[in-house]
Amino acid sequence: VQLQASGGGLVQPGGSLRLSCTASGTIFSINAMGWYRQAIGKQRELVANIQSYGATDYADSVKGRFTISRDNVKKTVWLQMNSLKPEDTAVYYCNIDQAGLGYWGKGTLVTVSS
Repeated sequence: VQLQASGGGLVQPGGSLRLSCTASGTIFSINAMGWYRQAIGKQRELVANIQSYGATDYADSVKGRFTISRDNVKKTVWLQMNSLKPEDTAVYYCNIDQAGLGYWGKGTLVTVSS
């Protein structure tokens, strides 16, 4: 299983970015798909995840600003990030759960700075 993430970059405070992540390889049934992030000097934390049936979960710090969505046919998950703040700066990692096994993509850097 491979996860290809894209969409990171530099954005000013208040701006928006959209991350995407597509799974490939031996894919038969993906349960949860999600995004985590890790800032310098901090532990990796859950940003948002979405179950195969559509239920979502968000970190309190991003509720109302970020939206996670997925396309099961395309095996793709997106993270729409609005009203970005400097504290959102981190490396963002895509994660999927398939049959109880977790897979990670390479991170994509999001920098929020003026």
